[in-house]
Amino acid sequence: MSFIHESVVYNIYPLGYCGAPKENDHKQSYRLDKVLDSMEHFKKLGVNVMLFNPVFESSRHGYDTIDYRKIDCRLGDNASFKKICDTLRENGIRIILDGVFNHVGREFFAFKDVQEKKWDSPYCGWFQNLNFGGTSPLGDPFWYEGWAGHYELVKLNLQNPDVVKYLLDSVCFWIDEFGIDGLRLDAADVMDSEFFKKLRHTCKSKKPDFWLYGEIVGGDYNRLVGGEKLDSVTNYECYKGIYSSHNDHNYFEIAHSLNRQFGSGGIYQNIYTFNFVDNHDVNRVASELRDKNHLYNVYTMLYTMPGVPSIYYGSEFGIEGKRTWESDYDLRPCLDLNNVPNANYRLCEHIGKLSRVRLALEALKYGKFENVNIQNEKLVYKRYTDNQTVFVMFNLTDRGENLGFDARCGGKLTDVLNGNEVFDCNGWCEIFMPPYSSRVLVVNDGSFTLDLGEEIAAVPIENSVEEISEEITPGKYRHFKGNEYEVIGFAKHSETEEKLVLYKSLKNPDEIWARPYDMFNETIMRDGRQVKRFERID
Repeated sequence: MSFIHESVVYNIYPLGYCGAPKENDHKQSYRLDKVLDSMEHFKKLGVNVMLFNPVFESSRHGYDTIDYRKIDCRLGDNASFKKICDTLRENGIRIILDGVFNHVGREFFAFKDVQEKKWDSPYCGWFQNLNFGGTSPLGDPFWYEGWAGHYELVKLNLQNPDVVKYLLDSVCFWIDEFGIDGLRLDAADVMDSEFFKKLRHTCKSKKPDFWLYGEIVGGDYNRLVGGEKLDSVTNYECYKGIYSSHNDHNYFEIAHSLNRQFGSGGIYQNIYTFNFVDNHDVNRVASELRDKNHLYNVYTMLYTMPGVPSIYYGSEFGIEGKRTWESDYDLRPCLDLNNVPNANYRLCEHIGKLSRVRLALEALKYGKFENVNIQNEKLVYKRYTDNQTVFVMFNLTDRGENLGFDARCGGKLTDVLNGNEVFDCNGWCEIFMPPYSSRVLVVNDGSFTLDLGEEIAAVPIENSVEEISEEITPGKYRHFKGNEYEVIGFAKHSETEEKLVLYKSLKNPDEIWARPYDMFNETIMRDGRQVKRFERID
């Protein structure tokens, strides 16, 4: 089980965020140090993973790499970036970098060597379909393949052992030097999947919980995930479904996608998808929504659906931005996160609450998914584990509405998103929903409350779960909420071969459960401190 299950991601496009020159002026500047000035903002927002889009030396936008082992001089240098990474980790924030391995820029050393030495260069085999039977569209005395027809992006030959070794050695350098915890694989949907297997082996050998996810815009996510390939992918299907279902007042659209992906029989139940509502390639969600009042429900959905949520820098304040035919730089503005013009602080506060809710509730981090009540303008779905059930409710209309659903349980429902308001439930529940509102309801006996303080206590990454975990053996264990169980054996998942723990309730011995071994054995955050999910008691 990866750290990503206990995560909220914050995504920065560094060259834009820092206001770097669009063309590399090769002048040393330490613009990215401004990240350190926003540490309190990150804490209040509740993020614990930082995703940096390209940070290595490039000619223009970061995806045209010049040097994989040198921080772009417009952002800083290797020493300054190491300080940033160390400070983030001291504040409980892990680091994911953007791995651009499909292509390089024309100033990349091996390509320049081919330009100079032509067929005598030892690097001719480093580039996809390079040959001297013609000229390139950019005037080279040879032809080569550019990514998606962009010849300033030279496609690498990932079947060349020397290329693979160079890239894997670079990743090892990033892990050793900067302590990174994961990689986003740019353009993963057009890369050689055999490379992913080598990359996975290399990264997991250094860090067993290292997380690899790939950019895929369409198609079957399963072709990139599982077995010896990637851990996850970008969830573009739900990205589109979230904003368009609000625009069209049609919750059936997103409900269908969520059920198709994660419901009973869903095709991606074993993928912990990377979820987002905007990023550096697509319009800001505040620009996509016809009614800005829907921003709050949009983010509630992002945080409560299966998978890990990611916030694109500045969007927590509701900033707008659209790409044009000429440029996508409006999507990547220079921002001071402590002084954002026309900031929507109510939205930022709402997102901070959602972070605390998500990180506190087992059902939102690990639970299964089930649609409960789908209407055009109202929606209820359920997230649940053996130990916890949560109902998430939405009303996208501009008026107060009663919304009923069959909870199939008795007791209380506590709305942890809205002041721990409590509702009685005896099977069927009828709950009032204010305009443009959402609720996160925890099933309980009436004693459950959730304190949404100003920020989540930072736990240095050095106190990681894997350092304090221990072997699980048959015997009695107490769940962190108090229930006691007996581990009776182990099993292997028939599809994924994941190791499972089999255990029974000591209160109701006929109840036998199965849970992933790593999840059973993990340490979690509870009231600001680390505790074992299951503590041995015999």
